[in-house]
Amino acid sequence: MDKVSEKKGINDNAKKKIVEKYKEYKLTNGEQPNSVYAFVKEIKIKEDQFFDHFSSFNDLEGSIWEEMVFSVIEVIQADENYLQYSIREKLLTFYFTFLEVLKSNRSFVLMELKSLQPFKDIPVLKRMKHAYIEYISDLMVEGNDSGEIPKRPFISEQYKKGFWVQMVFLMNFWKNDDSKGFESTDAAVEKSVHLSLDLIEKGPLDSMLDFAKFLYQNKN
Repeated sequence: MDKVSEKKGINDNAKKKIVEKYKEYKLTNGEQPNSVYAFVKEIKIKEDQFFDHFSSFNDLEGSIWEEMVFSVIEVIQADENYLQYSIREKLLTFYFTFLEVLKSNRSFVLMELKSLQPFKDIPVLKRMKHAYIEYISDLMVEGNDSGEIPKRPFISEQYKKGFWVQMVFLMNFWKNDDSKGFESTDAAVEKSVHLSLDLIEKGPLDSMLDFAKFLYQNKN
């Protein structure tokens, strides 16, 4: 192993340790540590090692949520079958994989999402939202190219906002789901994805837009 790879491995391990110890601390104490100094002293690392990766505890928390989305994208795109999926299948795969990530961090997630509500952003999810919307935007472009999703002037650009509302709705539903194996959340994913894509795929809406365009072009 060369020195660059060795250093990267050390840095990755340090970052992972910081994240895990932070989650453990917050779950145990119900709040952030009093200071970075006190925290690094407790987990036995140098202060500069923390600041090599994070500027603050809020930055650390934002990165946790962002990494959840990045890890899901990495996993699903590594599957050769995913590349052959329809847009509908890809979105379903994303959500089901994301829910598995949430489940593996449920105690921490529930603590963080106490104030989560549809149509209301919370600061800790800002970076996650950006990562998710980038994924959705790429998916919509792919749908345009494949013909699965028509390009609609002014309307298409709003889809990403609607899908973020869907994401928050599903997280909130999962947060409150007490069904066995989160079966109700699985059903909510399927129904919401099918509904959202039924609404934006080619259908009556396009006929209405075509007719409106025709009337405008032929007005007296």
